[in-house]
Amino acid sequence: MFFKRFKSALPTGVLLPALLLASQAFAATETLFSNWSVSVAASGNEDALWVFSRGETASGVTLLKLKAGNGGTVQVTDSRQEVVSTEETAVQDGLFSDELAEHRRIPSVLAGGLGLVYPQYEANDDGYYLVPKGFFSIRNLNGNGIFGSPLELPGAVEELESAMDYAVGGFAYDSANSVLWIARGVLGLEKYDVSKGVNSPKETIYLFKTSEKALEALKSSASVDFKKYTAVFDVKLHPETGELWLATESGLWIRNEDGSLKSASKALESARVTGVWMGGKPLQVVAETSAKVKESLKGALWRLFDGKSKDFAKVDFLDTAGKALKKDVYDNADYTVNDVAFVGAEAFVCVGSVGATTVSGYLRLDTLGARAYEGDDGSEWLYGSNMGVTDRDVNITSMTAFPMSGKVTGLAVATYGNGISVSADTGKTWTPILNRAKLSDNLGSVRMVPSVIVAGSESLVSYKVSKDSKITIEVFSYDMKKVRKIVKAAPRSADASRSTNAKEDVWDGKDDYGRPCTMGVYYVRVKDNHGHVGWGKVMTLGGHK
Repeated sequence: MFFKRFKSALPTGVLLPALLLASQAFAATETLFSNWSVSVAASGNEDALWVFSRGETASGVTLLKLKAGNGGTVQVTDSRQEVVSTEETAVQDGLFSDELAEHRRIPSVLAGGLGLVYPQYEANDDGYYLVPKGFFSIRNLNGNGIFGSPLELPGAVEELESAMDYAVGGFAYDSANSVLWIARGVLGLEKYDVSKGVNSPKETIYLFKTSEKALEALKSSASVDFKKYTAVFDVKLHPETGELWLATESGLWIRNEDGSLKSASKALESARVTGVWMGGKPLQVVAETSAKVKESLKGALWRLFDGKSKDFAKVDFLDTAGKALKKDVYDNADYTVNDVAFVGAEAFVCVGSVGATTVSGYLRLDTLGARAYEGDDGSEWLYGSNMGVTDRDVNITSMTAFPMSGKVTGLAVATYGNGISVSADTGKTWTPILNRAKLSDNLGSVRMVPSVIVAGSESLVSYKVSKDSKITIEVFSYDMKKVRKIVKAAPRSADASRSTNAKEDVWDGKDDYGRPCTMGVYYVRVKDNHGHVGWGKVMTLGGHK
C-alpha cells in the first residue's frame, strides 16, 4: 500500500532509495526526521526552522535550532522531532508529476494559537495521497501537540472529477481577528474562525462569483454548479494594509472590509493566477500565472513594487551584462513556483520545471529583474547544485527566509533526498543539514545511505576521520571479489560530524565497467593512509543493462 502512495510522487529511479532511507529516520541521534524533506518554514523565533519530511511509514516534523558559524557556515545546536501521522501527510503524491502549478507546492503559515499549519491529505482507494482532508496544526513537539483538523466538505464535491480540484493551495492568518483563511480551489475560500478558541472553530466556505465580484457563503447541503464560480488557488494577507489578496483562475483580487472584491491588477484581470507572495523592503508582490494550453504549459512571473509601480509587470530576465532579454525564459523553461523568500530588496523564487525530467532551484530577483550568472553555456539563471546550493543534484521543494541572530536573515531550502541547506550570508555559502547518526572517528563506523538501492540510483558512503586523510573506497561482492573502486587516495578533511564528499563518495550499484551488479549484498571498504579501515554494507536489487 505505501509503495503505491510514494510511486507517483517520485522521479524514476528514486523511489526505492527514498523509502529505505527514510526508515533510518527514527534513530535517537538523527538530525532530521528524514532526508526526504518537502517543506522548510520559519518558526517565528531567531535561529530556528521547521522542516516537514516524509518517512517510510509516516510523515514527521523537525524543529531545528541553528547557529551561524565562521565563513558563512551554519551549525545545528538542537533538534526535536515528532511523527505527524501514520495515515496522513502534508504532501500530495503528484508533487513532481502534477502539471498544475497550484498543486506543486506545500503551503504553510504560522497561525497564532493554531501553531504551524500545513495541508492534510489522506489516501484514496488506490493508496495514493490524493484526497484533501483539511490541515495539520503543529502547536508543540511534546508527543501530543500535532492535530489534524478536517475541513467541511459539502456534498457537491462528489460531482467533481478529482478530489484535487479542492486541494488547499494557500493559507493566510489574520492575527487581529484570529481567522485562518484557506484557498481551497473550486471550493473557493474557507474562513476558519478561532476567535473563541482553537478548539471551537467556526467554519464558513465562500464561493467566488466573478460576475458579481462577491463571495457567496455555501451551505453544506447545497447543490452547486461549480462552473459558475471561480477557483481560488492562493491567499495572502497584505503586511501593511491587512487586506486579503486572492489568486484565482480569473485574476488577482482584494477582499475589502465589507467582504466585496476589487481587482488588484488590470494586467492580470483575465489571467489564471496560481500564486501570490509578499515581502521585502521595499515591499514587493510576486505573482505567478500558469495555465495548461493544449499540450503545453503557459506560465509567467509577475511583480509589483508597492508605491513604486502602478501595476504588475512581467519579471525581466537579465543577461550577465544586465540587459533584459526579449525571450520569456520563465515560460520557455516550463517553471512553476514552489516558494518565494524575501531578503531586503531581493526576492528568491524557488521554482521547478514541469515534465518527465524535473529541474529545480531558485531565481534571484533584484529590483531590475532576474539576474543571470555566467554558466557553461552562457547566461544561466537557475541556482541549484551547480552553484553549491545543494551538494547533490536533487529536487529543491521549498524555500524560506528566517531571522538569525546578529540581525542576519538566513535562507533555507528543503530538498527531496538531501535534507535541507541553510545559508547565513544570503546565498553565498550553503551548509547541508542531513539526517545524520553519530559516526565514530578513524572509520570506526561506515553507513550506507540508503542501505538498499537499484542500479543507477545512489548510496552515500558515510564515514568520519579524525585527521586529514587520503581515502580509498572499494566495493566487494558477497564472496569478496572487488567490483568497483569509487575513489583512490582522495583527500578528505577531518570533520566534527562526517568527512564524506557527497559528490564523489557514492555507489550507483554498478561495476568498474558501468554494468549493473547482480542483486545481492555488497561490502564497501573505506581505507585511509593512516592504517584505519572501515566497512559498510549495502544491498542492490540490480537493474537493466
